[in-house]
Amino acid sequence: MKEQEYIEVYGARAHNLKNIDVKIPREKLVVITGLSGSGKSSLAFDTIYAEGQRRYIETFSAYARQFLGGLERPDVDKIDGLSPVISIEQKTTNKSPRSTVGTITEIYDFLRLLFSRTADAYSYNTGEKMVSYSDEQIKELILKDFDEKRIAILAPLIKSRKGHYRELFEQISKQGFVRVRVDGEIREIEKGMKLDRYKTHDIEVVIDRLVVNDTAEKRLEETIKTALYTGDNILMVIDVDDEKPRYFSRELMCPTTGIAYPNPEPNTFSFNSPKGACTHCNGLGITNEINHQKVIPDDSISIKNGGIVPLGEQKNSWIFKQLQTIAERYGFKLTDPIKNIPKEAMEVILHGGKEKFEIQSKAAGVTRNYEIDFEGIIAFIENQYKNSESTSIKRWAKDFMDEVTCSVCDGKRLKKEALHFNITDKNISDLAQMDVLELASWFQKVDKKLSEKQLTIASEILKEIRTRIQFLLDVGLDYLTLDRTSKSLSGGEAQRIRLATQIGSQLVGVLYILDEPSIGLHQRDNQKLIDSLIKLRDVGNSVLVVEHDEDMIKNADFVLDIGPGAGRHGGEIVSEGTFEDLKSHDTLTADYLSKRKEIKVPNKRREGNGKSILLKGASGNNLKNVSVEFPLGKMICVTGVSGSGKSTLINETLYPILNAHIYRAVKKPMPYKKIEGLEHIDKVIDIDQSPIGRTPRSNPATYTGVFSEIRSLFAKTPEASIRGYKPGRFSFNVKGGRCETCQGGGVRVIEMNFLPDVHVECETCQGKRFNRETLEIRYKGKSISDVLDMTINEATEFFEHIPKIHRKLKTIKDVGLGYITLGQQSTTLSGGEAQRIKLASELSKRDTGNTFYILDEPTTGLHFEDIRVLMEVLNKLANKGNTVLIIEHNLDVIKLADYIIDIGMEGGKKGGKVLTSGTPEEVAKHKTSYTAKFLKKELN
Repeated sequence: MKEQEYIEVYGARAHNLKNIDVKIPREKLVVITGLSGSGKSSLAFDTIYAEGQRRYIETFSAYARQFLGGLERPDVDKIDGLSPVISIEQKTTNKSPRSTVGTITEIYDFLRLLFSRTADAYSYNTGEKMVSYSDEQIKELILKDFDEKRIAILAPLIKSRKGHYRELFEQISKQGFVRVRVDGEIREIEKGMKLDRYKTHDIEVVIDRLVVNDTAEKRLEETIKTALYTGDNILMVIDVDDEKPRYFSRELMCPTTGIAYPNPEPNTFSFNSPKGACTHCNGLGITNEINHQKVIPDDSISIKNGGIVPLGEQKNSWIFKQLQTIAERYGFKLTDPIKNIPKEAMEVILHGGKEKFEIQSKAAGVTRNYEIDFEGIIAFIENQYKNSESTSIKRWAKDFMDEVTCSVCDGKRLKKEALHFNITDKNISDLAQMDVLELASWFQKVDKKLSEKQLTIASEILKEIRTRIQFLLDVGLDYLTLDRTSKSLSGGEAQRIRLATQIGSQLVGVLYILDEPSIGLHQRDNQKLIDSLIKLRDVGNSVLVVEHDEDMIKNADFVLDIGPGAGRHGGEIVSEGTFEDLKSHDTLTADYLSKRKEIKVPNKRREGNGKSILLKGASGNNLKNVSVEFPLGKMICVTGVSGSGKSTLINETLYPILNAHIYRAVKKPMPYKKIEGLEHIDKVIDIDQSPIGRTPRSNPATYTGVFSEIRSLFAKTPEASIRGYKPGRFSFNVKGGRCETCQGGGVRVIEMNFLPDVHVECETCQGKRFNRETLEIRYKGKSISDVLDMTINEATEFFEHIPKIHRKLKTIKDVGLGYITLGQQSTTLSGGEAQRIKLASELSKRDTGNTFYILDEPTTGLHFEDIRVLMEVLNKLANKGNTVLIIEHNLDVIKLADYIIDIGMEGGKKGGKVLTSGTPEEVAKHKTSYTAKFLKKELN
């Protein structure tokens, strides 16, 4: 029986799909395209991927399935020819500070294995190569080097530590040993013997004294065993005549000083394991340390007037009573300026102290005893930060701290032992700090420097590492370093890392489903991405991509176009076939691909209002101390290759500064020197693509606030006034008007133990969410439930004469979302739709004409037609005098901007400079900018 050539889907009805049948060729690169909201993701993710997942989970036993949580059966009649499915979505990556590029791609795991098996250890005291011996080798060496000499064999117990060690001596004598060597001198153990507890000591126990010759071999063997057991795998041999010690160890040990490392395991090099993590920063590489400048910003103010910021001004509290006592002890007043307070008193105030003292009271002539037991302001803040349950107290404590590189490991995250294992003079941290390109060339040359034995052990590991590095290079991530934390990655970078990891796993016969992998990718890197997908296809996988990018559609073997409209007007397959077939069809996508329709370049650019914001000396992440001017009243576009520093400049530096200035927000901007021109704007709005609501109870009507207006309107109808209904009666989230059987959800969840939960329409309200009495109230013949079922287009006409409601609905319609219903669950909206609802909700607010809008890649998930609609809306904003700043790679958006700021040249270390800025025509003339090269083609 020959293998099936198609994945066949029959009767798909998820979300808005209109009961469609589709045949998708296997082992080909297939692109699904169409308007935003037309049903692309419903077909790819909610039908094909969901069914693949469900079939996989069905293979587990019923017992195992109850822990996995059942998966819904997608609404489809049947799917044939389905392979195992892997989806690579734009889910944001792990936000944990412990997750790095190296750990996600598993390259770091292979490096740890490589270092634990082949690296040479060096002493951190002397830099000598560490040695380790077997018991047999130790015996041979002693017989050879100390022949016919009198020696003592000792086991080291204490190495340069303070203490009186009385219990230790008792324990040694109980074990039957009679002599110890303390600080270089051999003594007999006496009863009650102890040392000076404030000095550091070295203590070894004498195991045996003997003359080395052939007859003593058996005895020597026993002694070595006992000594290694007592001294924790280290023993020491002393020639009785010249007293010079020599060390031998089963573990790695410095031959001169006797310090030992435990034998290396992969964990030794992991900053996420207690075995390898630096103990000071717990393997994070950064610590929060108190900045004295923030605790006492001005030392000319007195303690009473709030000179110590965390304490504030003097009040009747225990802390101030303690401070009063300290003041009496050191002879100053709380009203003195802080700079006049004696040094030792400030030491006690900041770092704490305990003491008792007496003060003679002049008036009564008696002495009074006082006691200071004060933990110190600094220790107090640190304790609150480490141990407090409350986030607001933690945030309060953090205000006095700076994030600094850990002083012990110097930001390298590992213990010093781990950093002294080298392969050809590089330790693991040196490799993690190289960018991928540098790392690749190091691994090409490393073979020549390894010994034969090392090569035998390492050959497989090296092969794995090289292929994984190559995949990162293939998807255009050559500028990343392995120690870069994953929370600092952009969405596009994170998705391409997952893609590289998948290509690295070399699976065959799998169906990969990708959700717009070209997001955050500059045109320059697009070809690399397409080549990677073709490579996945050529090894024998089926690749299904939801995508709007023209290059991707051109390179596809097969294209499905879903439409013709969005929402209720979509959900059908309007054309299928190759790129050439597609162009001849009469669909929106074909119109844009064949250039019958296009987004026109404006005849003239806006002049702006002559004012601007000037940001100087921005140096966060990879920015090279850049100064940028943002002209106001224009549409500004920030461009540049992936990883060049666009997000750092805008989202991490500019936005937090504006936000803190206007709304006193708490997020700290990345380092910059100064900013000018903040007085020219009075509102800043950041619109991103995060979902608008996480629960089925959130919907476009509640999010934009239009539902409150509609409820007030219903409460004002004559019938509602007679019954005394308030707006709350018409909410499905509170008791009163909602149907109590389904608590206003419209559906009931029936739990089926180890089968997936089933959602059934509530039998009491038939899915209308409200009780009978509430539904009796009608406005223009429609109940509140009918209104929630209207599309935005219908509702705009229906509420035409109510300006408050009409204005909000009109803006949702203007951003091209006329097809969604008012009550559609937010969880079913696509990323592009969610972003446009946010946009609409901001647009419906009265703008001031001095508002600064920031949009990060707003074209994600948008079809050419959607981009046209979106740009019309943004142009309206800019025409009113507002400033619209967009971070974007899409040339249709870039060519419409009034002012472009291009950052580059490359990503990572080679980026972070402003290459050129000006109108699109000016930027296109730039010689070296990648954006200029592509923009030039687009403008011509």
